Amino acid sequence: MKKFLAVVIIVGLGCFLLCPFSFAATAEKIDQNADESLALFKEVKGADAVIEKAAGILVFPKVIKAGIGIGGEYGEGALRINGRTVDYYSTAAASIGLQLGAQKKTIIIAFMDKDALDNFRNSTGWKVGVDASVAVVAIGAGGAIDSSEINEPIIGFIFDQKGLMYNLTLEGAKITKLEK
Repeated sequence: MKKFLAVVIIVGLGCFLLCPFSFAATAEKIDQNADESLALFKEVKGADAVIEKAAGILVFPKVIKAGIGIGGEYGEGALRINGRTVDYYSTAAASIGLQLGAQKKTIIIAFMDKDALDNFRNSTGWKVGVDASVAVVAIGAGGAIDSSEINEPIIGFIFDQKGLMYNLTLEGAKITKLEK
């Protein structure tokens, strides 16, 4: 049993540490995937209002999460201001707890006021829940965003989830600027 646990820990940590190297994308590919994700997001009723009101939109088109007891997730994305990419970022998180499986998801973080966007852009290694609270908004029945929920300074949307992941963990994502 001890050997099995040691193997699980080593494999889990190895996967998490090697994720950035195995998923590294070019700036052009990140932009292309971000365009596709935003087009899909705009199909949701109320999404246009969020995009129009936001000072900036951070799009992580493909965040891959996997775990067996120990897990990790990684994805690369683009920060858009006025419809143009201004910077590239990665998101990474590690977790430990009851979890098994793998999934791909799309994450969009909308900075609804300029101060929140400026604080994010001026940080080095921004951590969700530590540097700022992100209100996660569920896309309701019929694929609609409740407009009463878009009054927070930073709003997160998670959609287009594929795969199977059983997960009951405590985790926080760290977002870091990339040089692309």
